[in-house]
Amino acid sequence: MSETRLNAYLARSGVTSRRGADKLIASGSVLVNGHVPPPDGVLVDPARDVVTVDGRAVKLATQHRYLMLNKPLGVITTAKDEAGRTSVLDVLGEGASGHRVFPVGRLDADSTGLLLITDDGEVAYRLTHPRYKVDKEYIAIVGGSPSRADLARLRSGVQLEDGVTAPAEVDVLRVLPGPAAEVRVVIREGRHRQVRRMLMAVGHRVLALNRTGFGPLRLGRLKPGNWRVLRDGEIAALRRAAGLQ
Repeated sequence: MSETRLNAYLARSGVTSRRGADKLIASGSVLVNGHVPPPDGVLVDPARDVVTVDGRAVKLATQHRYLMLNKPLGVITTAKDEAGRTSVLDVLGEGASGHRVFPVGRLDADSTGLLLITDDGEVAYRLTHPRYKVDKEYIAIVGGSPSRADLARLRSGVQLEDGVTAPAEVDVLRVLPGPAAEVRVVIREGRHRQVRRMLMAVGHRVLALNRTGFGPLRLGRLKPGNWRVLRDGEIAALRRAAGLQ
């Protein structure tokens, strides 16, 4: 491996995602050959340089771990929580032991469904970066039934307080008593509570939200609170979606 940027090296070593690495470097926890790296970044040579985080040497991971979790309701998407709330790593239990894994992207505490958890920071960075346009599929239960005009607005992009969204795939799967409706939404961005805000922007409050797909992955029959190791074919498909193969 030739020289590479420090944040990418930390990500490939399984310390954290690339974005997380930037924060870690800024905190002063990371040293290169015993020195604090400059804030504008530095190149490191794995064969020559010694990188430490809080005094512990960092080495490139030889084999990464990829898990799929069906996140239950009320669980927060973080590695740990100072308030003592249940996190996704608490749910994983032994699945996380011995590995510095972290969730890829976020699901709100009041959302459920597919969550990828890994120690492969490079894949995590690319899967969540808007440039790679990785699909994220959700099934939402909303108040009321979206009209054709509502669907057209969502499909062309809606104005939110942080800007206009990219076009989404949206379909009404069925109308429910209430009145309510089951709606499938596919987005390729990752803004905070984006699906909820998009649907609210066209007049439909989300009553329940479940992520059923992430890139090539599908939740399938995995039950809430359960997890499994990804198959080789799924890992290869993820890497292709991230532009790494």
